[in-house]
Amino acid sequence: MRIAVDVFIVIGLFFALAGTVGVIRMPDFFCRMQSSTNIATLGVLGVVIGGLIYAIGVLGDGGMAVKIAIIGIFNILANPIASHALMKGAYAHMKKPVDGLVTDQLGEDLVEEDE
Repeated sequence: MRIAVDVFIVIGLFFALAGTVGVIRMPDFFCRMQSSTNIATLGVLGVVIGGLIYAIGVLGDGGMAVKIAIIGIFNILANPIASHALMKGAYAHMKKPVDGLVTDQLGEDLVEEDE
């Protein structure tokens, strides 16, 4: 059991590290925001799964497992939605992403709303 817990925590740490490197290395706000969402969602998800296994398998505490599961569900639902809203607001009110976009569907939608 302990090995499975450690594996999931290491997976969460890997995503957190990869997201941190992405925040440092990405060229603009939108890419950095995607990397920070990676940290907040996938990094925490690995730790939550590890915590669930630990609470159920090692401690045998159902109450703690329910609390950890609720935190995980809220995290999975809230982080991507909040990040999407932040990026959409930033796109509408800040400078646009770096050149070289293949498609710009959000830009097309904003132009249609202005007309």
